[in-house]
Amino acid sequence: MTAVGDATLGAAVRLLAQPQTPDATLPASTVPDVDVTPGVWGFVAIAFVAIATVLIIVDMTRRVRRTRYRGEVRERIEAERADASTDGGPDDRPEEARLGDDPRGDSPAGDDPSAGPQQRL
Repeated sequence: MTAVGDATLGAAVRLLAQPQTPDATLPASTVPDVDVTPGVWGFVAIAFVAIATVLIIVDMTRRVRRTRYRGEVRERIEAERADASTDGGPDDRPEEARLGDDPRGDSPAGDDPSAGPQQRL
């Protein structure tokens, strides 16, 4: 290093190494430390931060739950599409033939499948 760099570094080290003494021009504190409180504005600020934190956590929980449900629904849809593709694709039977495929077991044509579709009133 150069002589100027050494002098600058030495001066900086000496200044930082000096003990910090309070300024003699400042008066000593006459208020006891017990009486120093944040006051009403401190309470309002902390209450605001607490309420904001709770609202942010509720919103984040809602968003995470919504994202998880969307993923589950997406997986169900993909599984249904995979099942439909392995079953032979879409049902190509005429509508009259599909009417008898009621999952509850109630055939709109009644007990006789040869009677054809009937309208229920």
